[in-house]
Amino acid sequence: MSSLDAIDRQLLAILQADVSLSIEELAERVGLTKTPCWRRVQKLEKSGIIRRKVALLNAEILGLPVSVFAQVKTDQHTAEWADAFAAHIAKLPEVVDCYRMAGDYDYLLRIVVSDIAAYDRFYKELIRHVGISDIVSNFAMEQIKSTTELPIPSGEKE
Repeated sequence: MSSLDAIDRQLLAILQADVSLSIEELAERVGLTKTPCWRRVQKLEKSGIIRRKVALLNAEILGLPVSVFAQVKTDQHTAEWADAFAAHIAKLPEVVDCYRMAGDYDYLLRIVVSDIAAYDRFYKELIRHVGISDIVSNFAMEQIKSTTELPIPSGEKE
């Protein structure tokens, strides 16, 4: 991250907020001409800092208003099981986030579904196909904050 200068950090902040901007608009906002701006964006993509460019969809309008946070515990702690679990989870479109955790539970999943009945179907399929010893499901009542924008470090040591 130390190789990023102030312009790179500005570009990242702007792109996180609106990736649909043209190179001309980006260049104008950061005080560059089109070609150097384009080169910087290409460099950020090639370095892996920009992983991909996507459209963020509205889950409620799509009929997926229910977010469930499921804490999963397993008693199988082999590399083979973990790989099989990850491969199975990757195939489930309802799972939009999956983290391997330290603490009381081994995994935390964020699942989006249309309603409680859809989650019940998902739950039954999940426990049928993966060896888990416990699962705790928490239903979100209200989304207070949700963002894909990461805080861009200033580049200075803090």
